Parts: sequence; C-alpha cells; structure tokens
Amino acid sequence: MIEVLVVDDDVRVARVNAAYVDKVPGFHAVSPAHSAAEALERVEALERVDLVLMDHYLPDETGLDVVREMRRRGHLADVIMVTAARDVSTVQAAMRHGALQYLVKPFAFAGLRGKLEAYARLRRTLDGGGEAEQAEVDRIFGALSEASEPQLPKGHSPTTADLVRRALTGAEGPLSAQEIAERTGVSRQTAQRYLKLLERTGRATLTLRYGDAGRPEHRYVWATRA
Repeated sequence: MIEVLVVDDDVRVARVNAAYVDKVPGFHAVSPAHSAAEALERVEALERVDLVLMDHYLPDETGLDVVREMRRRGHLADVIMVTAARDVSTVQAAMRHGALQYLVKPFAFAGLRGKLEAYARLRRTLDGGGEAEQAEVDRIFGALSEASEPQLPKGHSPTTADLVRRALTGAEGPLSAQEIAERTGVSRQTAQRYLKLLERTGRATLTLRYGDAGRPEHRYVWATRA
C-alpha cells in the first residue's frame, strides 16, 4: 500500500482529495495537513510517507518551502504538486526541487487517478532494482509522462468509461462484458464496446476462459492490478 499525505490549506479540498486517493487501488491517504508546519510535523511523526500531494499556497509557507525543508531534513518522500499556481516560474521551481508531477487545480478525479496510477507504475519499475540499460532508463523516465486518460473516440461517454473502469478496478478478478453490464447498469453491448477500448489503450487486459463447448468467454482485468 502506498501511503499518501495530502497537504492543502482548504480543509474541504483536502478531505475530497484524500477520498480520491483512497478510491485508487493500492493507495491509502493518511490524515491531511493544512499548513506547512503541520505538513512537516506529519512527515516527522508518521512511520512512513511514500508520496506527498502538495499544495503551493499554504498559510505560513509555500509548498515548495515545505519540499525544500523536507529534503534538508533527509525526508525522501516523493512529491506531486497539486495546486492552482500556474506560473511557469513555480512549475520550474517544483521541477528543480524534485517534484515528480504537477497537477493544476481544478481537476476531476480522473486527472488525479491518472497521476497516481502512473506513479504506481514508476514504483513497480524502480522496485526491480539492478542496473539499467538505455531502454530501461527511458522507460523509467517515461513512466510518469504517459497520458493519464486515453482519448475517448467520438460517441463515447466519459461517465460510462468511468463506470466500467471502476467496475474493473473494484473486482477481485477478471470480468466478462455481461458481468460489467450487471454491475454498471449499461447494456452488454455498451460494456463490450468500452472494454475493447480499454484493452486497445492498454488499460485493461483480455483473458480467455474456455468452457466445455463453444467459443471461449472474453474476460477483462484492469491492467494496473498486476
């Protein structure tokens, strides 16, 4: 489980973002912090913080000040800036201080989920250890730059796509189009169409289950579960 600290001066926003984090498989949000001082206290006190979702505009210091102080104290938790600060100088400073990603407010759940899933892929790549050839280095540096959401073709609904995605990520194993339809309330044909799209874009993996007779049943599993 990846432990995440949400830092935001707005209590309601912090609560919403923490809830978003908890909806992504493999992630757990600890109690949020609402100031720079509180963020540093959390990092010091908690047994483990893997990732910090850091707002820039805090009441006592900036988010970048917090990142600088974390590094000075030897805390190596990864940082994704989650802020309304859009000026290029702030983005550049975040990069120079080691922020892995930068998510501009306001954003939908899908935007944050994409960043977190990319971060999880990066951790899995790095956990392999050993030496890296150029191709492996390129893969490591590209892990966080992958598009967070596949471009939906004309005629596809983001709402329906999210329903199908949530059904897959919440499942304990592969699901058929019929099972997705029953869980989401869409037709089997609609479920099949969105499952094929997720498979084409690498979000879902197709498996086949063979019965006693007839054609094999197509079943799908969310690709980032592996």
